[in-house]
Parts: sequence; structure tokens; C-alpha cells
Amino acid sequence: MDLLSLNSLLFFLFLLGFCAGNSVLPPGPMDVVLGKNLTIKITVTKNPGDIVIWNFNDGKNQNNIATLRPDNTVNVGDAYKTRGVSVDPNTGSLTVTSLKKEDSGDYSVTLLQSAATVTGDVLVRVLVPVSNVVIKSDLFEAIEYNSTVVLTCSSSGSYLTFTWTNGTTPIVSDGKRLTVVDTPPSTDGGSSKLTITGVLRSDLVGPITCTAKNTMEQATSPPFNLTVYYGPDDVTISPLKPSDYITSSSDFNLTCAAPSSSPPATFTWYHNKDEIKASGPVLTLKTIEAQGFGKNYADYTCRAQNAKTLRAVASPAVRFSVMEPISDAKISGPTGILIAGNSSANVSCQATSGNVTQISWIKDGTPLSENSRIMFSSDKSSLFISVLQKEDNGNYVCKLRNSVSEKEASYKMAVSFGPEPFKVEGKDEVKISTEVVLICSPPSTPPANITWKLNGTLLNVKTNKLVIENALYKDSGTYTCEAFNPVTGKTTTSTHTLSVKEEIIEGLSDGAIAGIVIACLVAVGACLALFFYCRQKVPVRPSAKQAISCCVTWCHHEEII
Repeated sequence: MDLLSLNSLLFFLFLLGFCAGNSVLPPGPMDVVLGKNLTIKITVTKNPGDIVIWNFNDGKNQNNIATLRPDNTVNVGDAYKTRGVSVDPNTGSLTVTSLKKEDSGDYSVTLLQSAATVTGDVLVRVLVPVSNVVIKSDLFEAIEYNSTVVLTCSSSGSYLTFTWTNGTTPIVSDGKRLTVVDTPPSTDGGSSKLTITGVLRSDLVGPITCTAKNTMEQATSPPFNLTVYYGPDDVTISPLKPSDYITSSSDFNLTCAAPSSSPPATFTWYHNKDEIKASGPVLTLKTIEAQGFGKNYADYTCRAQNAKTLRAVASPAVRFSVMEPISDAKISGPTGILIAGNSSANVSCQATSGNVTQISWIKDGTPLSENSRIMFSSDKSSLFISVLQKEDNGNYVCKLRNSVSEKEASYKMAVSFGPEPFKVEGKDEVKISTEVVLICSPPSTPPANITWKLNGTLLNVKTNKLVIENALYKDSGTYTCEAFNPVTGKTTTSTHTLSVKEEIIEGLSDGAIAGIVIACLVAVGACLALFFYCRQKVPVRPSAKQAISCCVTWCHHEEII
């Protein structure tokens, strides 16, 4: 049967109503990658003796691909004889190898069965492979908040769809700041545009990738990064709270930081509103002092500026003053002789170098304050004592302070006085042959020269301590300590009476007792004679009391009693 007769037969059968629906073939479209093989299976059962006719329509012309006859022979259409076309004799399925782009179109099948004619068709699309997926930007660099960036993803391939990803996060169009527009699907290539309005630094650091795909395969672009310049944002300065006073010539410095800046920010330093000639994020104290700053309490700030974004942000201000430390303290006072009651004194204290903000005076560990005799200068750098007293002797310390240092110096003041009245210390009565110690301690500066006398006779003792190792009767008497201060020219004396007595021993011998009795009888007799003598001397009749008084007076005179 020739092709014209076959077509006439098919048309006749169609008119008779022996046609079936598209359930004969799988639902379409059927996608096949360019160069791959196409197999279309018939979904109904083919019976032996059925005739299977495969045709192709590219939208312009219809061509016969192949016909399977009842004897299982296959007649291939002229256009497909070199295409490697085959029809499965058992199922009637069609296979076309090495598909070309022009193989896209409608494929139809007709089964001529003994009882009916079954037809079906399906759309086959030959897909160009997905390849050459690339992203391009309309800008080489962007400024955060200012720039609108358009990224275009293009790819070869058929019937493509596109997805955008930032790192691992899909980029979803919000219709405002982020929009995605794809070109309509086509048989050969496509593109997608991602528009970012008011770009942020986080928008393009994923990196960005674009994936193009169709129903058969997909491909992803190389990672894309676009430089987005931003910042500076928060600008910090450290230390944020330095001491109010910084030691001059120390290693103190200020550091400015603007971590959120691309490219890195440049820095400008200010003293109040005056620019400091310095570069970089670190401002040293040496630079501050070299330009004459720091002498007064003032604000210091830094300003970070981005050369690309042209934004400038100032740091918080820190306040301090530079204080020169006190290197040393020197104290000076009178160098001549000072005499209590006559002399005055002026003591001054100065710093060798450095700023002195506070001066205090201490004497012998106790703070010194003004009184009727002691006066300070207005800045307390000196003190004046109008009339010196012995209490002014001692160690004077001046303390110089500022906020970063402290120094002190001392002066020993010696005020001559005395000797002042004193008392000789020692026992009044001692037993014979015992040790006697008399001490003479007159208050005097300088220490007084000491001399001792006994009953007016000069002794060979020059110390303030007189020692008699074995006292005798002759050591009894009046001792005089004479103190002389060669500076003040004053002399002061003190006396002390010493009595040396013999010890009375119990249990006398008989001879000693007899001698004592005889002595007592002689004394009594003498007293009686004296009594009568006194009565004769008194012109009026004396009373017994008067006679006895006369007797006692005589006895004392004669040292009898």
C-alpha cells in the first residue's frame, strides 16, 4: 500500500468515527535533551496484526516517520531513513536517536486494529542543554543605601527558569526593594534580572549564585561578589574614661576605631574644635604635647571618614588635662643659731619641676596648722614662726602634690633654750656604806654643761649623774647641780640635801650598855644643874616651865641633846 492510499484509508476511517483519544500516548509535553534518544511508548495494548503508523508535524508540514505492518516489517519514511528510527514490533513504541532541535513538534500514532482505529498524539520538546550560566552587574561597585544594583543572569538552554541564592538563602522578590524578572521561556536560552534598590552591605556578600534549570537538567553560575562600600557606623575611642589628669611624657595614647567601614576609614583628631596634626587611628601623648595641647582640661575626639561613601562620623569625646609630674621637692630654713624667745624662722618648700596643686606641712608626724605664732604664705609654699619656742624644735616635712605625683622634703629645726628650772633626783637619806645616785636633768638645747658642788665646794663631776659608791658621814650635806647653756648663756641651779646615817644594830654588849647608861646619868645631872642655874637667872620667880625651857635652850647650844 502506497502512502497516498494509506492516508486515504486513514481519512476514511476517521470519517467513519473509529478514532480514539490521546490516552493512547503519555501526556505531554515530553522533554528530551538535544542529542539524546526519544522513545514514545503506546499506552494501549498492540495486538498481532495491528498496523502502527507514526507521523511528525512541526507545525508546518506533516511527515511519516515509520509504519509497522502486520508481518512486523517497518517502513521508514524518507526523511527518517538516516535517523536511526525503529518501532518495537511487540508494543509499537517509537524510538528516534540523536534528536535535533528541529525534532521538536507533535508526534502522532494510529493503530489500525481489526475492530477499530486508535489514534493519539503528544508534544515533544527537544531541549538545548543548560550551560554558560553567568551573572553580570550593571555596576562595578556600589554605595550602601545610595546605589541601585541590577544583576543579570543569562544561560543557554531551553525553557529555562531561574532562582537566585545569597549563600544558602534563597533571594525572594518582595516587589519593592528586591525584584526578579525572568524572560519568557524559549527554546534557546533565557535570562533573569535581580534588581536591588538601596543596596545593603549584606545583600551581595553571600556570595550570590544563579541557577538555571528546565525539566531535564540545571546548572549554577560561578559565585558572584560585588563590592559594596559602607560606613563608617559606630566610631569608638579608647580609653573612653581616662583619668582627669594624665602624666606628662608618659606612654598614654588614644585609639580610634571604626570597624564597620569599607574601605577602612581615615581618621582626623581634634582638641576641642582645633585639629591636631596627626594621622592614623592612634594619637600619642607625645603628639599632643608637641603641638602645645593638653595644658588645659579639654575634649578630645576623632572623626572617621570613608573616602568612597563620603560619610564622616565623630567619636564620643574624652576629657583630660596633661599634668607634669613633680620631679623633686626642696626645703630650706634658717642656718644660723636659733634661740627660744629671741629668734624667728622662715621655712620654704619648692618643686624642682612640675605643677604643684597642693602643699601640706607636717611636724613630727602631725599636720601643722596656723596659730598666733605660725603663719603660712598664700600658696602655703612657706611658713613663718614669729617668736620661736622650745616646742618648735623638731622635724618639718613639706608634701608637694598634684594629680599625678607626690614628693616631700624635710628640715630639722634646732631651737636653743634653757636650761629651764629642774630638780635633782635622788634619795634624801641613805645608810652609811650604801650607793648614792643623784641625777641632774635640766631641759636644755643644746645639752647644758653640768657642775656639782657639795656645801659650796666644787666637785670633780661633769656629768648629769653623780654617783657615790660607799657613802660616809662626810658625804652628808647640800649638793648643788649647776647647768650652763653656752648658746643661750643661761645658768640654772638646783640643790639637794643628803643625810648619811649609821645603822643601829640590835643586841649591844654589856660594856656598850654601861657606857650608854653612864652617859645618860651625866646628861641628867647636867640638866638638873642647868635647871637650878636657870632659876637663878630669871629675876621673877620662874615657873617650872620657864626653867625647863631655859635648860633645853642651853642643851641645844652645847649640843648635849
